[in-house]
Amino acid sequence: MQASLFLIPVTLGDTEIRKVLPDYNRDVILQIKHFIVENVRTARRFLKKTESSINIDELTFYELNKHTSPEDVAGYLSPLSKGESVGVISEAGCPAIADPGADVVAMAQKKKYPVVPLVGPSSIIMSLMASGFNGQSFAFHGYLPIDAGERTNTLKRVENRIYTENQTQLFIETPYRNNKLADELLRICRPSTKLCIASDITCGSEFIQTHTIKEWNGKVPDLNKKPTIFLLYK
Repeated sequence: MQASLFLIPVTLGDTEIRKVLPDYNRDVILQIKHFIVENVRTARRFLKKTESSINIDELTFYELNKHTSPEDVAGYLSPLSKGESVGVISEAGCPAIADPGADVVAMAQKKKYPVVPLVGPSSIIMSLMASGFNGQSFAFHGYLPIDAGERTNTLKRVENRIYTENQTQLFIETPYRNNKLADELLRICRPSTKLCIASDITCGSEFIQTHTIKEWNGKVPDLNKKPTIFLLYK
């Protein structure tokens, strides 16, 4: 295996690995001794879940978060210069997609190290697939502003793009604020605008439904602390 920076997807919840990750990912993981991770504890748990025979104590973990400096990131990639592969693991889903990892990938590209994305679940793509919305043109906005005024203005602007650009709009919220966001959507958006709520994707409690804002009134489930994607379209 050529020494590369491997972007390793993680399950989106307490899901059996065989249901969402190919065996090839396991084969790659078994050949890597250096991992750049968002959280060491959860990364270790994921690796043991992938293959129970892995000796975690033989692995090296580098933590990646908002406090990680560019100098640290450069050091994390040093094994590649010695012909050793490095894996990137986020908390859930795909690294560098609504999760840390993009800076590491950018530096690896700059240094001309091979970058290999592995197949795995992305809640953004999977929710779009199941929404019935436009998959040819879409925009993911991440988290909306916390300030109430800015949040309202952003939602109105985002909704307007549905009608002016024929573009699906996607965003997320901190799980414990999901219910509040759902209430705001019902209050701010046009009654005819369509909203897809996709929660706990790939998990046993998976919920994905699309209705108009008017139809959602009084029918939104409890989304508290459940990873959820919100999608708007006309």
